[in-house]
Amino acid sequence: MTTFDLNGKSVAVEVKSTTTLLDLLRVQLGVTSVKKGCEQGECGACTVLLDGLPVTSCLILAPQVDGRHVTSVEGLAENPLMKELRNAFMENGAVQCGFCTPGMLLSSYALLRDNPHPSEEEVRAGIEGNICRCTGYVKIIEAIQDAAERIAPE
Repeated sequence: MTTFDLNGKSVAVEVKSTTTLLDLLRVQLGVTSVKKGCEQGECGACTVLLDGLPVTSCLILAPQVDGRHVTSVEGLAENPLMKELRNAFMENGAVQCGFCTPGMLLSSYALLRDNPHPSEEEVRAGIEGNICRCTGYVKIIEAIQDAAERIAPE
C-alpha cells in the first residue's frame, strides 16, 4: 500500500513496484493534467511537484512517493500565484496546443515561488526541463515575467 498526499488529500493505493507515478496519477487516479509525453524525463509534460519541487513523474516509481506530497496543477487551482500565472499565460499568448502547459505552469510556479524577481536567464533555466513544440518559448518567457510583475512589482 502506498499512501501519500495528493493535492492536499491523503491517498492510499495498491500499486505494483514498477508502476510510475505518471501512470498512477493518470490511469488509477484520473489526474489527466499530467501528460504522457516522452516517458524518458526529457519533455516535462508529466511534471508534478514532489514535496514542492518540480519532477518528471515518468521517472519516479509510485512506491517512492509513500509518505510524501504530490501536487498537480489541480492542487494549485486556487493558489494566488498560480492564478496569476494562468492569467499571464492566457493574456500573453503562451498557450497554443496546451500539451506542455500544466508542466510549464508547475515549473514556473516553483520558480516564482522561490524567486519572485527572476532574470530572463533564470526564467529560461527554470523551465529548461519543459519542451514546447508550438510557441518557441518567447511568449512563455514573457508570460512568466509578466506574472512575476503581477505578484511582486518592484
